[in-house]
Amino acid sequence: MGVLLTTLEFLAYLLLIFLLGFVSVTVLEAYRRRHNNAHVEAPAMFEDPESLKQVPCPDIVDPAEKYLSLIIPAYNEEYRLPGTLNETMNYLQQRAANDKSFSYEVVIVDDGSKDGTKRVAFDFVKKYGVDNVRVILLGKNHGKGEAIRKGMLHSCGELLLMLDADGATKVTDLEKLENQIHAIVRKDYHPGDSAAGEATFRISDIPIVAFGSRAHLEEKALATRKWYRNFLMKGFHLVVLLAAGPGIRDTQCGFKMFTRSAARKLFTNIRLKRWCFDVEIVFLCKWFGIPMLEISVNWSEIPGSKVNPLSIPNMLWELALMSVGYRTRIWKINS
Repeated sequence: MGVLLTTLEFLAYLLLIFLLGFVSVTVLEAYRRRHNNAHVEAPAMFEDPESLKQVPCPDIVDPAEKYLSLIIPAYNEEYRLPGTLNETMNYLQQRAANDKSFSYEVVIVDDGSKDGTKRVAFDFVKKYGVDNVRVILLGKNHGKGEAIRKGMLHSCGELLLMLDADGATKVTDLEKLENQIHAIVRKDYHPGDSAAGEATFRISDIPIVAFGSRAHLEEKALATRKWYRNFLMKGFHLVVLLAAGPGIRDTQCGFKMFTRSAARKLFTNIRLKRWCFDVEIVFLCKWFGIPMLEISVNWSEIPGSKVNPLSIPNMLWELALMSVGYRTRIWKINS
């Protein structure tokens, strides 16, 4: 009996040491990242493939110059990117032809790809021109969150849409998000309340975020996925609920639309660089009181996903960092 107690005490001490060590490492890493949103790096540039000159990117603090920006993060997407870009450009060109007031840009952010992603992206710049398609090169791999942050901070649209390079959600579904944002603005915004009046009102001035959602597909997915994948998914959703609170059922869908005002507030504060930046967006929306809409979109499984079981520990680590960083006020939020 005494030996058993000694063993249990030893295990309890080990567990306590592990927990104290984990908490200490988390706090130290959160402190190290406290200025990750300061963006002290050199100004973002992109290369005009025709003149080979470096051209400065627009900045999120500047007034919008186009109606819609589409930000596509790409890491080793040589084979999946062309189909998505062809579908996207066909849609945008057709819409621009039908509506002369519609203007757009596509921003491809190459997150340090090692394959031919850069070549594919520049082929589209040459085909459609730098006014419609731009490429931002990060040089080395930072993570999806950082790629999207960079694209958002250097876009010029009134509305900014992030979408994945695999084309899992059809680009035409952006109209669902766009229409709901306009509906909220029409309902809640009254030009007469402003001395400036309707003449100076732009949708980019009202902070709103629309989340594309696959939650309506969950029942079917549960029936077709392996039990352990369902277990991991449910566990991750529980951790997300604890970290960011309720409100959005599907935080991880890579199809989200932001007004320029919302993007400015959110992406000048984002610190997480990889998979869990979506959860940080939800947390920051609640902090700022930014309205969040969750809208069902069409979605299909595309082979070649970068997410795998080994991504789970990194996701949990990022969520722990976020919780510690914000709740201890180590991470300051700029208004």
